[in-house]
Amino acid sequence: MKRVAILQSNYIPWKGYFDMIATVDELILFDDMQYTRRDWRNRNQIKTPQGLQWLTVPVVVKGKYHQRIRDTEIDGITWPSMHWKALVQNYSRAPHFREIAEWLEPLYLQQAYSHLSRLNSTFIHAICNYLHIKTTITNSWDYDLIEGKSDRLADLCQQAGGSEYVSGPAAKDYIDEQVFVDRGLRLSWFNYDGYPDYPQLWGAFVHNVSILDLLFNCGKDANLYMRHIRV
Repeated sequence: MKRVAILQSNYIPWKGYFDMIATVDELILFDDMQYTRRDWRNRNQIKTPQGLQWLTVPVVVKGKYHQRIRDTEIDGITWPSMHWKALVQNYSRAPHFREIAEWLEPLYLQQAYSHLSRLNSTFIHAICNYLHIKTTITNSWDYDLIEGKSDRLADLCQQAGGSEYVSGPAAKDYIDEQVFVDRGLRLSWFNYDGYPDYPQLWGAFVHNVSILDLLFNCGKDANLYMRHIRV
């Protein structure tokens, strides 16, 4: 049985994103979907002494027409140093900052990114590597895309050789489960509940921040605070 998940790429996603990746055999980054503003595609949150802070990658949005995530260009060259400066300022006291900075800082300061998909994919791969997540990661443009939300997802799963499609719970609002039944595919829903708190800087505990918060604070013990990663 091969388990497949299909997710749009996000910028330095939260721990649940990587937990879901760890449960499947293949993740398809579905960046043929429309880019959405004020979403997780190009931004995420970190903790600071003053509260939560957004780290936002500036992008070029060309009017109101359909703009795919994969076609979305990054706007400007100063954001990497600004983001890294914010991470240093707010996490340099964290127990595992130096360990994480060794591989994370070069991603910010020694690479150039023209498109959002490439940036997100680079960081996702690097974080998976650190967490020893062995899941195969592919792109939606590696496959043929058909029409229909549910039909497209089910067809992608089958093209990847999957027998089970793992979906986030928010998709219950639009996925037609019968489409998967008709194709002989199992459909399962990922559960983000039950994460334990971990040692965290700056006030009351917050779950929904970038996974970088967990990595800086816990290092290789990050898996102890995730539900599906075991090293």
